[in-house]
Amino acid sequence: MLRKLYDWIMDLAGHKHAQWILVVVAFAESAFFPIPPDTMLIPMTLAERKKAWWYAFICTIASVLGGIAGYFIGYMLFDSIGQAIIDFYGLQHGFEKLKNWYNEYGLLIVFIAGFTPIPYKVFTISSGLTHLSLPLFIIGSIVSRGLRFLIVCGLIYWFGPVIKDFIERYLGWLTLLASVVLVGGFVAVKYIGQ
Repeated sequence: MLRKLYDWIMDLAGHKHAQWILVVVAFAESAFFPIPPDTMLIPMTLAERKKAWWYAFICTIASVLGGIAGYFIGYMLFDSIGQAIIDFYGLQHGFEKLKNWYNEYGLLIVFIAGFTPIPYKVFTISSGLTHLSLPLFIIGSIVSRGLRFLIVCGLIYWFGPVIKDFIERYLGWLTLLASVVLVGGFVAVKYIGQ
């Protein structure tokens, strides 16, 4: 079923209203939808590389707005909707650990989550459920999701079709590694400075 959905989303990248469909997919993916917006973003950017930055921008805005919807699912509707989403993805065990980490590392978790291959909706719902500061959540989402989509579109803009397979295969893990290095740098500076 997911493969058919993935293929359908890929086909929509060539639709005359692809930009609006990208907005809907990016929004929905941050709250509940299983297919990431990259499935449309990559072929759309390959088709019109001069629009790479515009596509990254609209994808970021829609993703952050969808993240806010996910936040409110966790904040106000967890028992009726949020738990069903977590159960659908089979992430109950990891979700419990994640809730505990939010008490200490909330903003950092949101920032890293925007890059990881772990479904972003888990983090948006967790942010609401744990009552993470909404302004901090929004800032973390804008920065992380914006960087993620700028990296995807930038790589395609500069390298074209050659980079497509590389992005699809390794982007999540490479951005996670970059996030770990970045966070490690901040931690090191904090402790070296003491």
